[in-house]
Amino acid sequence: MPTTPPPQLTPYLTPHHHRLWAEADAFATNVVAPCVPRMETTPNQVERAVPQRLAEQGWFGVTIPTRYGGMGAGHVAKTIMIHRLAVVSAATAAIFQASLIPYEALRRWGTAEQKEAWLPPAADGSLLWSIAVTEPEAGGHIGGIETAAERKGSGWVLTGEKLHIGNSHIAGVHLVVARTASADVTASQALTAFIVEDNREGVALHPHSSRLGLHGFSAGRLCLDRVKVPDDHVLGEVGKGLYVALSSSTLCGLPNLTAVSLGLHEAVVDLTADFLSNRHRYHGHLADLPVAQDRLGDMQARLHNARTGAYAAVHLLDEGASCDEALLTAKYTGHQLAFQSGKDAMELHGARALDADYALQRMWRDIQNIYPPAGTGEFQRLRLAKYALGTETIQWSQHFAAEAAWTRPAPDPTAA
Repeated sequence: MPTTPPPQLTPYLTPHHHRLWAEADAFATNVVAPCVPRMETTPNQVERAVPQRLAEQGWFGVTIPTRYGGMGAGHVAKTIMIHRLAVVSAATAAIFQASLIPYEALRRWGTAEQKEAWLPPAADGSLLWSIAVTEPEAGGHIGGIETAAERKGSGWVLTGEKLHIGNSHIAGVHLVVARTASADVTASQALTAFIVEDNREGVALHPHSSRLGLHGFSAGRLCLDRVKVPDDHVLGEVGKGLYVALSSSTLCGLPNLTAVSLGLHEAVVDLTADFLSNRHRYHGHLADLPVAQDRLGDMQARLHNARTGAYAAVHLLDEGASCDEALLTAKYTGHQLAFQSGKDAMELHGARALDADYALQRMWRDIQNIYPPAGTGEFQRLRLAKYALGTETIQWSQHFAAEAAWTRPAPDPTAA
């Protein structure tokens, strides 16, 4: 695995980013890779050792400001970490990125008191978070949320169920979006985000069960049975939960998932190139055949385009530019391109791809898991169509542009 970024990323990377790239590769090779066989052979177990090692690195604080104990390194740095982890283990990358989404919500919407209380343990990895939006009936349709929050005295009582909650079984805190107004009120005014500790009475989790891929990553079912939370556990304003969820999904969820797709894409291309180069056919190897070179070249072109889109988008985000469209496009096309390269890889490998002990099968299963979160391809296309029609109104990157300056990495004193 290369420890230096490809030249096409030069416009987006600083010397600090280059060092982080090498550090992430070393961590993925030395720490994560030895854990992958265990994670694959025990899919019904939640992986706990790897997130602990990530916490020891201090990486959960990558976008958390230094005043709260974080790295304050920005979204390009975060993308490097997720990308390089996903080349070795998409499940590890998924564990890492899932808690970063509620941290983004807390950083952007929290009060000064909430940030002081909650961001330091988030930054050092001692208290991981999940974000609980999806529901059994509504799926990812935020407007259809049925989990209810009822005002009681100086607090709230939450009742309902959430599904597909990333890091559900290792999170100590859940950011829950619930309905605080009747069904006839529009979603933009009816939902509120709440900070809910895992140990509160009435909070329960269904047992972890394995999924199609991302073995070791928990994405479970959260049950809330008249859970009481105080008023100071409201994140943002009452009735603004839709904005908390959408902004966090756009500015953090989309680029995170783009980076996971990119890592998987790179791993698939590298594995296929190696297979073709070493598989004997006739008086040479499969890599000598024009038909194989044609398909591998198409895979490489897709990877190049996906890589450029991913890093260009988060570079704009770190610079405080309006880039919602770029983030949407990077996630949508990144997964689409990785999926097609994965399909080509499966076909080029023939029956070898079907062996359970071969890494390509894991990669192919993992790719399927990146499509639904933060909006399916259909949802992204509908949003992108609004840009073509000139009807898109909310630009979350522009809304929070003033905060981008302290998100950027500090100048590197060793740079020439």
